[in-house]
Amino acid sequence: MRADAARNREAVLQAAGLLFDSADDPAAVSMDDVAAAAGVGKGTLFRRFGDRAGLIRALYELRAERMAEESEAEGGGDGAADDPVDALVRAMDALLRFKIENRALSRALESLGGGSPYTNAAYGHWHGRVTALIAEARGPEAADFLAHALLAAVRSDLVDHLADWPDARLKAGVEELVRSVCGRGA
Repeated sequence: MRADAARNREAVLQAAGLLFDSADDPAAVSMDDVAAAAGVGKGTLFRRFGDRAGLIRALYELRAERMAEESEAEGGGDGAADDPVDALVRAMDALLRFKIENRALSRALESLGGGSPYTNAAYGHWHGRVTALIAEARGPEAADFLAHALLAAVRSDLVDHLADWPDARLKAGVEELVRSVCGRGA
């Protein structure tokens, strides 16, 4: 990628991030808004990201990659070296924190493609990770379905619906759910 293209991409992602982070309604963030905030022409956005959905996916995936790296660095690995239930609690907590910190962006992504949050790369990654930890904690029986059920507990529309709850209450609820699914109530 040329240096000016890389700078433009970074400027666009930074501007889009600021706009989504401050938006009450993610649908209100337009490509015109992003282009103006980034100081680039609208054509630059469309050439680089294709459309609004491509821009949202790129920003979400960038933030999700950073969160996954941070989670790994904090000991949120695959659980091989420690208790899989504790590893699953940490993974779900990291995902919940991400959804809280990226409320509008997460809602925007999950509403793409007919309202399905299941069609993005991040969901596939998390589903695989949660399935593996559940299988390790309680066996493979129904681990795939249980992973979907746990991930539903941190869907952005639910997190947004419970926005008036203290974050600690959400975290405690998700942890209790994880421990219950794994047969280890708190």
